[in-house]
Amino acid sequence: MEKRYQVFVSSTYDDLQEERQEVMHALLELECIPSGMELFPAANEDQWTVIKRVIDDCDYYIVIVGGRYGSVDKDGMSYTEKEYRYALEKGKPVIGFLHKSPGDLPAKKTEQLEDKKQRLGAFRELVGQKLCQFWDSPADLGSKVSRSLIKLIKQHPAVGWVRADQVPSEDVNQELLLLRKKIDELQRELAAASTKAPSGSKELAQGDDEFTVFFSFNTTVGPFPDEGEKHRAKCTLTWNDIFYVISPCMIEEAPQYQLPRILSRYIEQKTRSGLQSQFKGADLSDFNIETDFFDTILVQLKALGLITKSGRAKSVKDTGTYWKLTPYGETIMTQLRAIRKKAPKANKQVDSTV
Repeated sequence: MEKRYQVFVSSTYDDLQEERQEVMHALLELECIPSGMELFPAANEDQWTVIKRVIDDCDYYIVIVGGRYGSVDKDGMSYTEKEYRYALEKGKPVIGFLHKSPGDLPAKKTEQLEDKKQRLGAFRELVGQKLCQFWDSPADLGSKVSRSLIKLIKQHPAVGWVRADQVPSEDVNQELLLLRKKIDELQRELAAASTKAPSGSKELAQGDDEFTVFFSFNTTVGPFPDEGEKHRAKCTLTWNDIFYVISPCMIEEAPQYQLPRILSRYIEQKTRSGLQSQFKGADLSDFNIETDFFDTILVQLKALGLITKSGRAKSVKDTGTYWKLTPYGETIMTQLRAIRKKAPKANKQVDSTV
């Protein structure tokens, strides 16, 4: 949707007519809507109320300061300075444009009264405390207004105005509202479903159901490890055992090659004692779960809704597969691994009989 921004141009009028024309042309070339006090004579409080309302409606505010302080209100402050202070008070993005050498201006374009000269000097100092540019000719001013405003719009995007035919109708707004509500409802349903077992998973082996895996290991005797023998054995695990062991490394994500290593270490811990009694005097090493059985484990855990492939972006050279827990998987892991509080011990009853 194309926006146009309204810009309030504040300055004295009679001495800066040519400069204001350059600024207006610059704003129109930027497809902005120029607005300024020349549209309504600032002569009384009613007109000042109108000026404030127009500043309220503007997106940006620029002030041009030459050699004149301008007409003043009953409090002695010029309307240009009142407009500037009001824009600051309202938090409007402002830019000031100060004449580079006001002392070189013709006498008719400068203040003759000492009081107004002092007020002009103080006003220039006030404008100079904020974002400002210096200019020395109408053309130079127009050019600097264009560049400065483009930068200001990028730094402080405003609401702007759009054509009435580009504004969504009431029917469209109602339809968008209904769609928004439907999206919120579906997101809530999705969030609830993500912490539950997927449909149909009740028919799959899980929990304390057992699964027998085969693994390999090496035995070596004496000082010659290269002459060791490779053996094949089996081990029965529950699905809770398997998930208990490998789930923590997938809280963030884990490369696939890491998972069989973790599971193989667990199998070694579970079987070493029994195998050591079978292969007395031998050193046992290189426990590795067989690939087919590990692949089955991956498929089963995925089917149970406990793990999923990570979609996080990787470098071009990284072609590995990564796995992470689903929200449901995190729930099950927490149930398996979280330490429960021990039940308080019952107080011993004291026999009070004599």
